Amino acid sequence: MEDERPDMLTIGQLAHRTGLPVRTLRFWSDEGAVPPVGRSAGGYRLYDAASVARVELVRTLRELGLGLDDVCRVLSGGITVAEVADAHVAALDAQIRSLKVSRAVLSTVAKRGSTAEETALMNRLARLSAAERKQIIDEFKEEVFGGLDDPGLRDRIGTYSIELPDDPTPEQVDAWIELAELVRDPGFRDRLRTWMEFNTPVPGQGRPPGASIWWARQIVRTVAEVRKGGVAPEEPAAAELLSELFGDADRAAVLRSLEAGIEAGAERYRRLVARVRGQDSSPDATEELEWLARALRAADQA
Repeated sequence: MEDERPDMLTIGQLAHRTGLPVRTLRFWSDEGAVPPVGRSAGGYRLYDAASVARVELVRTLRELGLGLDDVCRVLSGGITVAEVADAHVAALDAQIRSLKVSRAVLSTVAKRGSTAEETALMNRLARLSAAERKQIIDEFKEEVFGGLDDPGLRDRIGTYSIELPDDPTPEQVDAWIELAELVRDPGFRDRLRTWMEFNTPVPGQGRPPGASIWWARQIVRTVAEVRKGGVAPEEPAAAELLSELFGDADRAAVLRSLEAGIEAGAERYRRLVARVRGQDSSPDATEELEWLARALRAADQA
């Protein structure tokens, strides 16, 4: 056979030259990716030097993840490598996003020690479409913030988006799962609504005492510094701090607002929203707010 066509390669020789198994080359040949250039007198496939280069191209495209059908289309001139690559990048991006979601769900399951039912719920929440996620948040915002007589609040809530990006990090997916579970809880919605009502101005009056606690991080930082200094909520120094922070404001109203926010889990909600949005959230202020509530109760009993 070699004497008949000394410039030709058998499939075994082609395999030796390229380092690929004969069965792989035979499959590619049958599919039209590396067709033989001729046949020996005995009917065996024959290949030439160009076949070696073609095999290397097919191997490269396959290693990049292209299907054999796309490889054949490229080799036949039906489509360019660039066009196939562009389509493949889009497919890989979608696969990567899906894998990120799967990883985030599994990570959350591992941390929580979730049951099979909880795992299924988290997976469904993580894989909701953008429209479905928006519907959950819109329903939550309407129930919690709707109808409150505060134009400024309505404007803020109307423009305040809580959206998971198209390419979220595992941390964002994890935060979304927790947030979605939270805002779908009727009890949480009721508690947050109660807290918001404490913070909504009565028509013709200013903002209720205590409402600023949740928006003014300076108050939290001031309390944190006092706590760091070892001051207990029942000490005179704590009472002096209350005077500095609230002056002659109605401290009973301040305490009601503060306790309602703590009970609602407003700080947890704030931090989850920041994580979903990919923002750097300020430190958890729960301990500072609880210290402040204890100080207000102690001052009231003094």
